[in-house]
Amino acid sequence: MNDNVPDVRFAAPDEIAEPDYDPAVYKTLLESTKAIPWKIDWATMRFAYIGPQIEALLGWKQDSWISVEDWATRIHPEDRDYVVNFCVTQSQAGVDHEADYRALTPDGGYVWIRDVVHVARNADGDVDSLVGFMFDISERKKTEQELLHLQRDLEAMSFEDGLTRIANRRMFDNHLESEFASAAKSGQPLSMIMLDIDHFKQFNDRYGHLQGDDCLRRVAARLKSLATRPRDIVARYGGEEFVLLLPDTDAAAALDYAPRCVDVLAELQIPHENSSCGQFVTASLGVGTIVRSEDMSAVGFTEQVDQLLYAAKRGGRNRIEAGS
Repeated sequence: MNDNVPDVRFAAPDEIAEPDYDPAVYKTLLESTKAIPWKIDWATMRFAYIGPQIEALLGWKQDSWISVEDWATRIHPEDRDYVVNFCVTQSQAGVDHEADYRALTPDGGYVWIRDVVHVARNADGDVDSLVGFMFDISERKKTEQELLHLQRDLEAMSFEDGLTRIANRRMFDNHLESEFASAAKSGQPLSMIMLDIDHFKQFNDRYGHLQGDDCLRRVAARLKSLATRPRDIVARYGGEEFVLLLPDTDAAAALDYAPRCVDVLAELQIPHENSSCGQFVTASLGVGTIVRSEDMSAVGFTEQVDQLLYAAKRGGRNRIEAGS
């Protein structure tokens, strides 16, 4: 036997000393954290405890948190019903849960809170109390909002023509599919006007591309001013070509609409010395209307109006060509 081997003896379970739990130590630990501990007695729905950190965070004194009514009334009105109903339902079911909401401050402001809730049960398995922590998540919510705004800005940019600041081809295609399906279902007419600036290449050759870009911006702005209804859309279809989509607009109304496009261009009086159509910028237009057609697709309708536009250009430009 090796005399250097230590003598190891395992203590029996009943010889192991119980840890020395000091409530004061744990209270100090809880109250030194940024998270705010709390406990609610289920039978009375009153706070058995809430950490003193609550006053520094929300401004309400520690002793003002008496019952769940105090908690509920200090939730932002826009969040209150959902949060209270959710937490009560989960607690009644004995399910641990968490909720994000805006907690009100005495001066009318608010702080974003994440409330993490544990449902404690008694020996019979019934709900005894709710214990949890409140966390300040204001900075996280601020970052989330900034990211959301950025996402919305990026989405808006993806549907906006960078030069003219009106809808781009992608947005037009999306709206066309939606409005075409709606018109097919409702039986309401759908009209489209395609507009092409006459001899735009010659305009760029004469005045330069910067002036050409300015011309497109001015034309786009005036056309957009004609789209007064919420579902009307004016888009840059490509190059110097624009398109107007007019839901619930019959052929007669579309034919009344097209000359207004011509008029707003004429009002701009943008010089175009190299044009055979006149001394100012003009445009050719194709106008089409469809009313519930099973043998026509959205793409087919667009091609039909595009052909009307080219008929206007072949017919001498600076004119309107409408479908039958």
